[in-house]
Amino acid sequence: MLHRGHQSTDGTDGGELTVPMAWLYAEYIADELLRTGDLMPPTSFEFRAGRDALALTVFLSDTDGELSGIRVVTQLEMWLSLTAYDQPWQEWVRERLAELTAEAAATGRPAPDLELAGAAWRWLEETELLAPDLDAVPGGAGVLGEDDGPKVWTPAWRLGLPLGHLAIHLF
Repeated sequence: MLHRGHQSTDGTDGGELTVPMAWLYAEYIADELLRTGDLMPPTSFEFRAGRDALALTVFLSDTDGELSGIRVVTQLEMWLSLTAYDQPWQEWVRERLAELTAEAAATGRPAPDLELAGAAWRWLEETELLAPDLDAVPGGAGVLGEDDGPKVWTPAWRLGLPLGHLAIHLF
């Protein structure tokens, strides 16, 4: 790419590429939380589901538009509450994405972070993973081994969300 001294550095004019730093940072945080928890191999679909669910949580909970490395530890409690079992996480994601999409449309500026977040959400909603059917097991999880018992196809977010939640706890 040629250097053009008269262009701005924010990447929003002249067809310049805008780097989705907020999304990339959210993915990095999610990746580190999951790797620290050592819950599954980083090459598995389950890991991707957990990473994408956590990255969405991190990205969409950032209401100031600035993810700060210093604030990560202070945000853990909020992320735990958002990813808790009894919370309507998927509705929250849909609402926040719609909100941010409307804001981006109103400004007319490119929103590559939002595009990547939307792609992650579509993957989490549309991809189904084969997982143990915890509803079919009396007493819930932990009764049967990983390979025992019935399995069901479930949206990736339903598997990724509890994995992300557990990774936050283990951090």
